[in-house]
Amino acid sequence: MPHKVATVDLLDEASVAVQVAGACNAVRRRVDGRVVGDLFDGDGFVRAALRQGAKLQGNSALVVGCGGVGCAIAAALAGAGVARLALFDARLPQAEALAQRLLTHFPHLDITIGDKDPLGHGIVVNATPLGMEPSDPLPLDANRLQPGTFVGEVVMKTTLTPLLRAARARGCVIQFGTDMLYEQIPAYLEFFGLPTTDGDRLRNLADEPLERAA
Repeated sequence: MPHKVATVDLLDEASVAVQVAGACNAVRRRVDGRVVGDLFDGDGFVRAALRQGAKLQGNSALVVGCGGVGCAIAAALAGAGVARLALFDARLPQAEALAQRLLTHFPHLDITIGDKDPLGHGIVVNATPLGMEPSDPLPLDANRLQPGTFVGEVVMKTTLTPLLRAARARGCVIQFGTDMLYEQIPAYLEFFGLPTTDGDRLRNLADEPLERAA
């Protein structure tokens, strides 16, 4: 930030994630001089989810918030094989535009817009800033979450946000916002051809153990 959007126009090649989100957070110049870019917010979220055993292939996902990180996560979920994707944003045109960009690359994806009811979705993502402050309202009706639903956050200021507390109390599997961050780092390393690692090792090195169970 604040150059993730402006960088896109400088690329010779852009990943699907960059094209869907309209932002780029990693740039590599190849030996032939071409500049290629990628975006790892969504990749980090999906890697973390898969490491926790989340079933993405053929599943149904709800993404609440269609800003930059929401776009990246939606693209990564589509790339991971979700069959149905529900998009919600308080600014309806944001969700509509994201749906059109997704369908360009994933024409068989079943996309719905404008409903943030989590009932019936196996994957639920809060991609809004709601949860950064204790007084924030919940981004969705947590009472509609079914036990076993995988609920992920992007908020990093507070680890166990009100949404994650409510989801855990209902028997859901939860993913912290920092999980997405730690799992992005291996993706960056691989993109640049460097020795990689995994998110668990990075979290341990940061001395940040977390308790996911109630």
